Amino acid sequence: MNDLEILEHSLNIIFNNKELLRTALTHRSFLNEHKETKCSNERLEFLGDAVLQFLSSRFLYDKFPGSPEGDLTNFRASLVCAPSLAEASRSLNFGEFLFLSRGEEDSGGRKREYILANTFEAFLGALFLDQGLEPCKKMVEENLFPKIDQILSDQTYKDYKSRFQEHAQEKYNQTPEYKEVGSWGPDHNKTFQMGVYIGERELGKGDGSSKQKAEQAAAKNALDNLA
Repeated sequence: MNDLEILEHSLNIIFNNKELLRTALTHRSFLNEHKETKCSNERLEFLGDAVLQFLSSRFLYDKFPGSPEGDLTNFRASLVCAPSLAEASRSLNFGEFLFLSRGEEDSGGRKREYILANTFEAFLGALFLDQGLEPCKKMVEENLFPKIDQILSDQTYKDYKSRFQEHAQEKYNQTPEYKEVGSWGPDHNKTFQMGVYIGERELGKGDGSSKQKAEQAAAKNALDNLA
């Protein structure tokens, strides 16, 4: 039994087109060292994101019939955010089966949040092409949607930057400022690190595949530090 068959059996999902599954697990970096591999998982990620947006929107629409559009949007953002998707990927052991370059492997790519989140979406896109919408619905109902109760309990559906700004203005009577601390990686796959400050005091730091995501991570880190 090869690695992909092991994954299929662990998920109880058997692909008709094995190449779709392989592509869903192929990070862009792998192509640099394996010229025979033509496609990374980026296109499948694009498709899977759309599938996920639809399924999560329908789930929340049905589950919260009295909630306004703004609340549903915030619920969905927390449910399908990178940390949530990465956690789901870890529980499914996707990281163990990724095709990565040696450099990405050595730098901890199998555990990197945005890679795992993107892989979850790419897998969903591949599953949609291979078997249609219903198996995708079953997958997210089992591995992602149960998180919504904890999200509501912890109020993590509130935007981290907005939450931290409220806290900072209440405690310090100041608006927090975000500054780039560093960045690394190639231009097509760069990771940013942002810090959040009150005056000169750094209260949190966070990483992300964009400055906006890193700012959210920094605000979450600052809130966690207060807990």
